[in-house]
Amino acid sequence: MKYQRILLKLSGESLQNNGKDTIDPFILNQYADEIATAYQQGVQIAIVVGGGNIFRGWQGSSKGMDRVQGDYMGMLATVINSMAIQGALQAKGLKAKIFGGLEINPVAEKMSKFKAIEALNAGYIIIISGGTGNPYFTTDSAAALRGIEIEADILLKGTRVDGVYTADPEKDPSATKYSQVSFDEAYKKGLKIMDLTAFTLCRENHLPIYVFDMNQKDNLSKVIRGEEIGTLVSL
Repeated sequence: MKYQRILLKLSGESLQNNGKDTIDPFILNQYADEIATAYQQGVQIAIVVGGGNIFRGWQGSSKGMDRVQGDYMGMLATVINSMAIQGALQAKGLKAKIFGGLEINPVAEKMSKFKAIEALNAGYIIIISGGTGNPYFTTDSAAALRGIEIEADILLKGTRVDGVYTADPEKDPSATKYSQVSFDEAYKKGLKIMDLTAFTLCRENHLPIYVFDMNQKDNLSKVIRGEEIGTLVSL
């Protein structure tokens, strides 16, 4: 395996089915299958999932709600998604444990670098919920922070596109995909990979980012094996 320990970032919206179901059981099971296959290859896996399928902090503030209150509501949404992923993995016989930026007994133990790494070494897949535990930070930033904390080899950003393009491929048919791009080049060209806080955390702590299409079967395992199917962002 090219990578021994990964941080997998998933969006909350990816768990929806065309916006009809908040958490689609078929998609949830599909993701659990992909994660299980990767795990069986001997890689240690940590997961951070967003909460946008349920609630985003900025949605509340745009309608007059207090931003801090809204952000905490968004953090709780990530806990719900994390529990769904944990349940799907446990149904496949895998050990999965939830840590959190917010401690919620008995659901999520307070995030601790040392306890998280201990769980990974004990064979658990860990899901880190609750963002950073602080308002004004996105789950992208939380993924970067947690990836650095657990000393992951790479941050894998599973999306619905197969990498980073020169422009939005859904809007510009002439857009071309990068197989590899440096942090500096991505910043200069304004490529939309992660929010600036997350991007800077990864750059300054030498945590590479790999953007790939999570919805294609076996793609997660291919990335772990080192197959070039997406875009690598590194120094």
